[in-house]
Amino acid sequence: QVQLVESGGGLVQPGGSLTLSCGASGTVFRGYVMAWYRQVPGKQRELLATITDGGRTWYADSVKGRFTISSDNAENMMYLQMNSLKPEDTAVYYCNTDRYQLSWGQGTRVTVSS
Repeated sequence: QVQLVESGGGLVQPGGSLTLSCGASGTVFRGYVMAWYRQVPGKQRELLATITDGGRTWYADSVKGRFTISSDNAENMMYLQMNSLKPEDTAVYYCNTDRYQLSWGQGTRVTVSS
């Protein structure tokens, strides 16, 4: 059984930065396309960024140029560096594969507010 744990969220002002972490227990990232998602109340989950085990990345238009996804496959860790945060970035952030193959963690909440 795989357990995903997201951390690093918090309250930040617009224009601020946060780095989120995702740790996986029970598996490794090799062979997966890993991804960050976010979800706001009453809305669909949004795919934000993906990274292959070879380090190739993709970003949604909503975060491109502001967020950076990275991973450390040997340590089963993934990160999302978020810069120039906007109020509309407020959400609960989750990690998983791009095919939702792992059990969802509890996410980490990011609140962007002055």
